Amino acid sequence: MTPEHWDAFFQIHSDLPREGPGEDADVAWATQVAKVGQSARIADLGCGPGGDIAALRRAAAEGSVWACDTHEPFVQQAQARYDQDPDVTLAVADMSAPFGMFDFIWCAGAAYFLGISAALSTWRQHLSPGGVIAFSEPCYFTDTPSEAARTFWDGEGVPLSTEAGIRDQIARAGYQTLAIRNLSDQAWENYYTPLEARISDLRSEASPLLVEIIKDTRNEMDAWRACKDETGYVLCVVRPK
Repeated sequence: MTPEHWDAFFQIHSDLPREGPGEDADVAWATQVAKVGQSARIADLGCGPGGDIAALRRAAAEGSVWACDTHEPFVQQAQARYDQDPDVTLAVADMSAPFGMFDFIWCAGAAYFLGISAALSTWRQHLSPGGVIAFSEPCYFTDTPSEAARTFWDGEGVPLSTEAGIRDQIARAGYQTLAIRNLSDQAWENYYTPLEARISDLRSEASPLLVEIIKDTRNEMDAWRACKDETGYVLCVVRPK
């Protein structure tokens, strides 16, 4: 996209509670599977505006969260939400180069930018002994996805697989899969419902370019709702072998 397209995109994607599908129940489930302790050191990589930080803090009430994103306005929004918590640190940083060692690494809907193999290889260097990683990954829920399901991910550069294929990539990266589950419809609506409200607020003052981005965003939401039984995200909890 051109700089003007990115400006319009981020005009829509600002002041939202989260920048991808998810819910507190995802964090609670993953941290329970990982047996995250109350004093755990947690990394939230690609944290967006911090939609999962509160749930991560509940999972490790006596621990800490180091969270990063490359988009500074998202980090600033997260800082405003958690500036009263001394055990939350926000950084404008690349998720491929987290700072520190962690007992639990969380990455919601962003690991695919690196690829499973590269992400797990890089993050292994930042895992404390016994540490666990949880990440959500785009996935087909069927071996025979429809054209609509395949088209949904067009332009994302995501080489989609089924759960079996994702498990294989995890194993080849030298990790053991502890558990996998699909993200729920509610997790997606937690993202799309505020986004719809944001679009409605902007529509009356939208420039032609912004109207185009709004239309693309609306088409994305409609497309997911039409093929949600065939594709979405799986949440994977893994640890090095």
